[in-house]
Amino acid sequence: MKIKAHQLIESIEFKKLVRTRWTVSFVLLFFLFLNYYGFILIIALKKEWLTQRIGIFGNYGLYAGASVILFSWLLTFFYVLWANRYYDQEVKVLKSKLESENR
Repeated sequence: MKIKAHQLIESIEFKKLVRTRWTVSFVLLFFLFLNYYGFILIIALKKEWLTQRIGIFGNYGLYAGASVILFSWLLTFFYVLWANRYYDQEVKVLKSKLESENR
């Protein structure tokens, strides 16, 4: 059964999809901010700890900075994986229900 655009926007499936997308986005954004601002707070409050050497070549600051970047990549990877496996499939199903406006 084909439905019009305004009916699709009012449907429970569409609202659930939008709510899920916002939830995933806010959770990932929370962890991203926690990651970045946590690192900034460590720099501001524990500067001595960051300069302590680990082994011959590095210090805690170097590894903490690299881990901030790696964690950001991990969050991005998780979002892309979720969007490709779940979100895009749901959008495709909703688009298939949509009646063309050009008829």
